[in-house]
Amino acid sequence: MTGPAELRALADPYPVDPIVGPLDATVVVPGSKSITNRALVCAALADGTSHLEGALVADDTEAMVGVLRALGLEVDVDAQGAPGGVGPAIEVVGCAGALPGTDALLDVRQSGTTARFLLPLLSLGHGAYRVTAHPQMQARPMGETFTALRSLGSGIEEQGATGSLPATVSGGARSGVVRLAGDVSSQFLSGLLLSGPCRPDGLVVELTTELVSRPYVELTIAVMGAFGASVDQLDERTFAVAPGGYRATTHRVEPDASAASYPLAAAAVCGGQVTVAGLGPDALQGDARFADVLALMGASVRRDEVGTTVAFEAGGPLHGGDFDFTHISDTAQTAAVLAPFADRPVRIGGIGFIRRKEIDRVAAVATELHRAGVRVEVDDDGWTIHPGPVRPATFETYEDHRMAMSFALLGLRAAGVAIAGPGCVAKTFPGYWAMLEGLRSSTGGR
Repeated sequence: MTGPAELRALADPYPVDPIVGPLDATVVVPGSKSITNRALVCAALADGTSHLEGALVADDTEAMVGVLRALGLEVDVDAQGAPGGVGPAIEVVGCAGALPGTDALLDVRQSGTTARFLLPLLSLGHGAYRVTAHPQMQARPMGETFTALRSLGSGIEEQGATGSLPATVSGGARSGVVRLAGDVSSQFLSGLLLSGPCRPDGLVVELTTELVSRPYVELTIAVMGAFGASVDQLDERTFAVAPGGYRATTHRVEPDASAASYPLAAAAVCGGQVTVAGLGPDALQGDARFADVLALMGASVRRDEVGTTVAFEAGGPLHGGDFDFTHISDTAQTAAVLAPFADRPVRIGGIGFIRRKEIDRVAAVATELHRAGVRVEVDDDGWTIHPGPVRPATFETYEDHRMAMSFALLGLRAAGVAIAGPGCVAKTFPGYWAMLEGLRSSTGGR
């Protein structure tokens, strides 16, 4: 399998040829990035040695592993995993809430979860930690985290633009009540919650706005609970973290639900049936609900002990409609590329905040669909995308993994599609292009 480092070196556009369905495939997607990076923080702060089974090994998790090692923590990554096991495994020797490193230069790369989870962790330490990032991550907002940590006594010195990385973090392990906006990114709240158990008297966070991507916060609380920590939600906007630290454990990481959206959507594009193994009815990740959107668009969806299966009648109508993606925004681009094949316009709303992700995803999707001759209306909250033919195009990805993976789906049905900068999928799904070819082979190679 091509690894993250090799993928990053890919420069030529990747051609995606149409598949003559129907598909009949079972797909194994990588472990959840969201769970892996949360579990890495909990394991690093725990008392004892933890084991993460089925973890994701990709750019975003390599960024987290790299900064933990730079802080002096022992992290061992087995990218292959044990024979007959559940995939890659990571062993972390925790520091019981006392960071061993007193000074370090830390590179979070392009990883938003690493940046926003790391800084509250650093505030527990006793050094001056300089945090740098890829230019794409430097353009993403960090101000909410900076303001919250300053209120807890941390020193934050920005070396670039106000409210952005790079920055130096020092001190600030005290407890208190923090006020935080929740309408830019749920990662700010998750990062603070993750540090809470290691503060002397815990932590209380009060949101000053509505919370976007709430399922990700629920995921944070669930992972913290697996490591012995306790978070009480006092009301819709108030979260109280009990002190007491984390205890080491063995934690199994479920398949990545955002990554699962692509093969599941392929069933709607090509017809046939696709099963994502291991993503069952008890999945913790909010993006597992993307399958429910596919059901509203005309697919048959089954969740059982095997995984999640989406079936779609080849040549059958793909229904348009109005969909709220506020809490499953990482799958909005996947839904957007289905819209040209629908029987009526597709309205995708609740996603104005994804303008501040790796890129302005609202603008990028509109630009690239226009490139293929698809009519798109953009508003403050999302898109209305009209059905119609897809012209041949080489789609720009802007170094955004989700642009690459979603727009590749257009090529499964429309001729003449290629993806520029295909190596960006290394961020979360290094085996993505091999997975697409696996779908092709499920039809007998047609």
